[in-house]
Amino acid sequence: MRKLFVLTFLMFLALTASAQRERVYHPWQNGKLVVSKNSRYLVHENGTPFFWLGNTSWLLPERLNRDEVGYYLGLERKAGYNVEQIQVLNGIPTFNIYGHPGNNAEFDFSKVTKEGVYGYWEHMDYIIDVAARNGIYIAMDCIWGSQLSRMDEAKAAAYGKFLGERYKDKPNIIWMIGGDIRGDRSPEIWDALARAIKKYDPNHVMTYHPLGRTYSAKWFNDREWLDFNMFQSGHRRYGQRNGDGDYSIKENTEEDNWRYVDMSFAVKPIKPVIDGEPSYEDIPQGLHNENEPRWQDYDVRRYAYWSVFAGSFGHTYGHNSIMQFLRPGVGGSFFAKKPWWEAMNDPGLNQMKYLKWLILAFPFTERIGDQSVIAGQNGERYDRVIATRGNDYLLAYNYSGKPMQIDLTKISGKKKNVWTMNPIDGTLKYLGEYDNKITEFVYDGAYLNNSDRVLIAVDATKNYIDKSQTKLIEKW
Repeated sequence: MRKLFVLTFLMFLALTASAQRERVYHPWQNGKLVVSKNSRYLVHENGTPFFWLGNTSWLLPERLNRDEVGYYLGLERKAGYNVEQIQVLNGIPTFNIYGHPGNNAEFDFSKVTKEGVYGYWEHMDYIIDVAARNGIYIAMDCIWGSQLSRMDEAKAAAYGKFLGERYKDKPNIIWMIGGDIRGDRSPEIWDALARAIKKYDPNHVMTYHPLGRTYSAKWFNDREWLDFNMFQSGHRRYGQRNGDGDYSIKENTEEDNWRYVDMSFAVKPIKPVIDGEPSYEDIPQGLHNENEPRWQDYDVRRYAYWSVFAGSFGHTYGHNSIMQFLRPGVGGSFFAKKPWWEAMNDPGLNQMKYLKWLILAFPFTERIGDQSVIAGQNGERYDRVIATRGNDYLLAYNYSGKPMQIDLTKISGKKKNVWTMNPIDGTLKYLGEYDNKITEFVYDGAYLNNSDRVLIAVDATKNYIDKSQTKLIEKW
């Protein structure tokens, strides 16, 4: 009996130690997500900052079983992600991996719920709960835009009621209306869906996911249900227009995702904004030609830093294989080749966390995009430097590695401590203390060869980063 007690006690200690090592930050312990007082960010009710670091996990409910859900979300947490964007329904009907449908043409959800088995909605509940245990929000894109013609206002209202009632008490829900579609196509249906959800679930924030190279503020900024704006900068390279529709930006600026931030903030009233779908890692440029070059880790870094430094409150990453959870025996879209679990090791996916750690190292809601920090003539395309600042710190992202002039007078302090940060691995290099003036900075890297760096300048009286610090520190 004594041996059994000792063994049980030792097992308890081991489990306790393991739990302490795997301590998980649950952001909603700070209250629900709300829009900040300056209307530029999402924060928690107690004022704690929320930096959205998302991944496009569109087909997760359809492609992953329960064991795989746990494995995937655990890896995502360790990689720093706190939001997973999923397609709740992408067809009529939509089936999960267990063969159960989530809907029918009548949108009568009483006929598709299967309590006690791995039904579609029961599996969805499981996904949401496992994400919660990992401190991750599920951004629910309710129904993909390709299905809009099969849903009228009455069906949309019925669906919204079902969703709102089912998930109103889950702490980790974010709602996404739309789904890769222009907002001027049957907006009354999207309004009916959004308002029905909000009627039964006023607890969670909501946005609209638009078509590639468009932005939600163009159509829905005045809606009472829209808490924050989203744009999809898309997958085209400069000049790759392909004659396919009405862009929101000028031709030959396709990769300039920072322009969507500027356009969104130009619409009043101002609302927080985020790039909800930029170019994916390992997807062909332009999507539809296997022989085109594929977007690489340095491309997805550029999209992330350009958007956030322009003023976005966070960023969503994407990977060709992961968004569709490609595996042997399952046909892949957009010429995806590697299984999703191998793609989890790709460099871009594992570099996004350093952006989150960087932004959270400084006062959060006072930060603005301010390109006047760049003195003289700024570059174009890959030579453009993007700057953001608070009252006593500034950050400048230089993608190409070209020399740049930074106006250190834009922040407080007679002296400035200056570092460079490598976005590939989060390492820091202290450059020294500088006078309060316009200063030229020259990097020692090769031009456009993984030479992207962040310049960090801080009022010398502040201690956001220690001079001896050689790497960013995780926060939240």
